Order: sequence, then C-alpha cells, then structure tokens
Amino acid sequence: MTSHMDQNAQNAPESADRLATIGELARRYRVTLRALRFYEDRGLIKPTRYGTGRFYDAQARARLETILKGKKLGFTLTQIAAMLPQESGPLQLEEQQVARQIAELERKREDLDQAIAELRKTHNAMANRDGASDASLRAAG
Repeated sequence: MTSHMDQNAQNAPESADRLATIGELARRYRVTLRALRFYEDRGLIKPTRYGTGRFYDAQARARLETILKGKKLGFTLTQIAAMLPQESGPLQLEEQQVARQIAELERKREDLDQAIAELRKTHNAMANRDGASDASLRAAG
C-alpha cells in the first residue's frame, strides 16, 4: 500500500526543491534502501525526517551522486567520507590520491585479466572434452 505522501511525491513534477522519498531515491540511483540507510548511519547523507519517513532534498541527492561517483572511481566509503565537501560539490581529490587510485585500478585490472584468462583456459578445456565425448557418442550411435 502506498502512503498518501508517496503518491503526492510520485505525482509532483521533478524540481530541485522537491523532496524525494527513500524509495524514489533508491529507484532513481539504483541503490538499495539498506545502502541509503547505511550512508545515513555513516553520516554521508542527511535526509529530512518526518516521523519514520526519510525525505531527500536537492542537496542530499547531489551528495548521493557524489558518493556514487566516488564508488564508481573505486574509492572506499571511508575514503569518500574524507573527500566529501562539508556542503555540496565534487569530491575533494588531491593529485597523489588520483595517481594512487589509477595505479590500484590498473593492478586490479591485471588481476582480473589473469582470472579471465584462467577461466577461458578452463572453459576451453571443458568444451573440448565435451566435444570429444559428443563425437564418441555419435560414432557409437
């Protein structure tokens, strides 16, 4: 059952000053309700509370976008928390942080490339084995 407030929020035009419900935010940014609550518990986002409801203004939505961008760049939440500006705005990155993160992501990419190569090798061996058993079944049949 949808609450009256949720229905009003869904019918309201999208505007910068409109409050979004936690469900709307989760759908819009493809994150779980649990993740949003976790970010709130960590002090990363601060929704407006009305009773048990959480509502997010434009500043909270912009801050969530910044957090999600930091995650996409491979930073941990602890690192993101340290880089978040007090109000709103982009992550406060230093050149050394960026260089270290590039190196870390390149290392992870090498690890992934090795894992993919190993899995392909295993998959090819399985396919060849299955192909050989299929051929022996056709010859026997």
